[in-house]
Amino acid sequence: MGEVVNFRRARKKAARQLAERMASANRLRHGRSKAERELETKRTAKARRDLERHRIETGDER
Repeated sequence: MGEVVNFRRARKKAARQLAERMASANRLRHGRSKAERELETKRTAKARRDLERHRIETGDER
């Protein structure tokens, strides 16, 4: 005779494997590398600094 299989466990295991494959595909499709994320943060920080440098000081401190 063959091995006894619990269908509930087998079904849940198959669902987890499918979810992991889908998640892996989505990470490849939509994910960004660490270098890309760091580059974006550095660019936004530079843009914020540049904008702050062009702010006109009126002397009106409220």
